[in-house]
Amino acid sequence: MKVLVYTLGCRLNQCESEALMEAFLKAGFEKAEREEDAAIAVVNTCTVTSKAEQKARRMIRLFSKSAKVLIVTGCYAELDRAEIEKLGEHVHIYGLKEKGSLLKLPDYLRTAMHSYMDLNEAVSAFKDEKTDPFIFDASSFSYHSRAYLKVQDGCDNACAYCRTTIARGPSVSLDIDEVVKRAKKIESEGLHEIMLTGVNLTMYNHDKGGLGELTEHLLNELGPDMRLRFSSLEADHVDDRLLECLRDERIFPHFHLPIQSASNRVLKRVGRKYTIEHIEYIIAKMREYKDDPFIACDIIAGLPGEGEEEFMLTYDFLERMGFAAFHVFPYSPREGTLLWGAKDRVEERVRDERAERLRALSAVHSRRYISRQEGKDVEIIVEKERNGKLYGTTGNYLKAEIVTSSKVREGDLLKGRISSISPLRVSVI
Repeated sequence: MKVLVYTLGCRLNQCESEALMEAFLKAGFEKAEREEDAAIAVVNTCTVTSKAEQKARRMIRLFSKSAKVLIVTGCYAELDRAEIEKLGEHVHIYGLKEKGSLLKLPDYLRTAMHSYMDLNEAVSAFKDEKTDPFIFDASSFSYHSRAYLKVQDGCDNACAYCRTTIARGPSVSLDIDEVVKRAKKIESEGLHEIMLTGVNLTMYNHDKGGLGELTEHLLNELGPDMRLRFSSLEADHVDDRLLECLRDERIFPHFHLPIQSASNRVLKRVGRKYTIEHIEYIIAKMREYKDDPFIACDIIAGLPGEGEEEFMLTYDFLERMGFAAFHVFPYSPREGTLLWGAKDRVEERVRDERAERLRALSAVHSRRYISRQEGKDVEIIVEKERNGKLYGTTGNYLKAEIVTSSKVREGDLLKGRISSISPLRVSVI
């Protein structure tokens, strides 16, 4: 029987979906390559934007017509259960508190099928609520080439535009000793890269030693061939202790900063707890400690209070700082947030025009970043073989073909040199 897991939203959702897919595979199910082939479909939803919710509803309607069983989970499922129930028959909703129980569902279904129980009846009968947010730990799943280790969940910031805090609740952190234990298990399994993930990763133990303390412990305990990567770094808890860790070569030169705006007035208006000067300081340190790192950011176009002057502050900042890429989101009013019904919203036409200008600028900066990589030495993790060629991701997050005469396997850490940028190739040294 074939299963498809469709994911919307953040890297945390992506890694939790991978864990669920792996649980189905281990239970003897097959992965569906096409939507119409899936007997069991899972939609892991996001509530960050109205567009994400619209796409979730579209996929739920689609799968409700073709799949025998449809499971909906994630942040949108947590907040709008009643609306989702109207979208199709046999829709089974798992909020965030029940999400972890889905890892046990595949084995339960396999047993139920042997008893000739109807699939929908089996899912309805399945009761095993699991509230531990860290059950999706990376010691139970990986992308084979790298592992994802969830160390934090929830968020205390309550930004005025964000529904994620409402869905996920307050920040919680996995104990340092447990994180180290799980990381060492990953290392013992032969993987060479761990991506640390969380809803707000830098809020990890923020009232104590923070993410910096955790990173120090990991670097002290892991061997020389292990690499760490951060999923995303919120600026308000990026301190010198964490930044000093970036000197270690085992931390990949790839960083993502959710900036949202380069106007301090707008940042304050929407409840962000940092200044653009602190962002500049963080970027300066990243570039001091790493050679031309890949630094990406999130930007929201048309936040309430963003006039033309504030927008140009953001545009000029992005142009000046030379990010490798930025992800642009038009502001989307979210019901239940402090900015729902704000009187100083930007006209949608203006908002969308600004978003397009920023996306065009991002494309220019991405080309500039890649163009200066030729001839540089990099590390690369082997990911897959396709049509007789090897492919992987470099430490600075570039997808590249790997040119080597040596026999390598998925997950290997190699040292090479970027020998071509069009197409992007890394020749193993």
